[in-house]
Order: sequence, then structure tokens, then C-alpha cells
Amino acid sequence: MRRWESLIERQIREAADEGKFDDLPHQGRPLPLEDDSAAGEWAMAYRMLKDAGVAPPWIEADKAVRELLDRKERLLEAAARVSAFSWPRARTAYAALVDETNAAIARVNAEAPTDRQHRRPLDREAELAAFDRRGPTR
Repeated sequence: MRRWESLIERQIREAADEGKFDDLPHQGRPLPLEDDSAAGEWAMAYRMLKDAGVAPPWIEADKAVRELLDRKERLLEAAARVSAFSWPRARTAYAALVDETNAAIARVNAEAPTDRQHRRPLDREAELAAFDRRGPTR
């Protein structure tokens, strides 16, 4: 019995014969399936964002908070090496960073879907006191 192949089937067969499928990822192995059952009706949206290399806004905002917290810790560690002459400028920069971090935390808290993802704002006065303890004696 003669079998007629469709145009698509012929193109796939020809491409396979030419070796165009030889270097595909996961060749000879099952494709990895990601479990996104917890995303519910948002699964497709989350997958599209992930495939595009981005995350939901609240996750992106939380990444920004983590970066700011890292910068804050580096400035706090560097406070011991700041001269008395540069101290006022360094303290002002540190206070501005604390304020910027609190603004980013407020953004996360406003966008996060549940309060489990919320972050506690920094206590500005406590942060400045910690910075002052590391600074030059006056």
C-alpha cells in the first residue's frame, strides 16, 4: 500500500536525513518538564515571563531589595575605613541608601501576592546608629 506524506512530514524527514536535528538539546532523553502546578491559572503567564528572562514584578522588586541590602552591608563594613574628613559625606550616602532600600521594600510589600513575601522595613535610626558605631571617634 502506498503512503502519501504531507508537505510537513516530507520537510521533517528531509531535515532529519540532512542531520539538522542532530545537535538539539536533550537529544535521546526525555524533555525536562517543569512542575508549575502551584501557579494554577497563572502557569502560562509565569512560563512566558521565565522564557523571556524576567520574573513577576514583585520578584524583580525583591531582587532590587537584595542588591540594595548587599550595598548597604558593604558600606557598613567600609565605615571603619572612612576618615573623619569624609565621614559626613559617607554618613549622608549611607542614610540615602537606607531610604532607597526602604522605598524598594515598600514596593515589594505593595506588589507581593501574600504577606509571606513581605519584608520588614529598615529602622533608619538604628541603621545610622550602627553606622556611627563603626566610624571614626570624634
